[in-house]
Amino acid sequence: MTPRRLAALKALLNRAYAEYDARWIEPDPVQFVWRYERPDDREVAGLIASALAYGNVKQIKKSVERVLGVLGRQPARAIDRLDPGAALEALRAFKHRFNNAEDAACLLAFIREMRRTTGSIERFFAPDGVEGGLRPVLADFVRRTLALDRGGLYGGGPLPANAGVRFFFPSPEDGSACKRLCLFLRWMARADSVDPGGWTRVPRAMLIIPLDAHIINIGRRVRLTRRVSPGWKMAEDITATLRACDPEDPVKYDFALHRMGLFKREADILSLRKA
Repeated sequence: MTPRRLAALKALLNRAYAEYDARWIEPDPVQFVWRYERPDDREVAGLIASALAYGNVKQIKKSVERVLGVLGRQPARAIDRLDPGAALEALRAFKHRFNNAEDAACLLAFIREMRRTTGSIERFFAPDGVEGGLRPVLADFVRRTLALDRGGLYGGGPLPANAGVRFFFPSPEDGSACKRLCLFLRWMARADSVDPGGWTRVPRAMLIIPLDAHIINIGRRVRLTRRVSPGWKMAEDITATLRACDPEDPVKYDFALHRMGLFKREADILSLRKA
């Protein structure tokens, strides 16, 4: 990218970042995180909301509401006292596309174990900080999560290969873009009118853009990436272009780009393409 195009792209992206603020949050699941004031409640709500952030927007909100409803007004305290079997019973008949009540109950059990072993999801995610980039830290987080005690869910022995809870914890080692985990990290590591923030162990500069259909489409159209196949490498590639515009906070542009796609703001997308 030439210096001239980079300067033009940066100016337009910064303008978009300023425009697409908290007024555009609806119907984003980050709304569930803003519901709480305590950092521990926010990270619990955030991991649940991001895990279920796939599919129809109305269904996402309904499903997140249902799972958070099991935890009441203080999710972190409730999760520390969680009985996985009781959670499974409370979530009876829960269905979110191909995830069921056992998958949701296991997600809660894993969060309970993260807090029990390290005191917070943040410390479990990055016990030694983020060195060497996000990819190895995220991959290690997924490995350790899937090995946690699940309170008898899915039976005894190792976690079955077909256990639906695995869908909540994809790994970059498998080439996955880990969109929902990257979304959760954006919510936690950044702080502005859209992202609640609260974490200090994951630098904003290390974040990777959550690669959903809107970001893929705009990324290709605006030439933020030359890659064709979606996945971790495309997410890294788009993030690298955005990092050239803001080395300290490249993923701050994610919400604006997503909103351009979601609300079909073709004039804004076209202006980026012409930069």
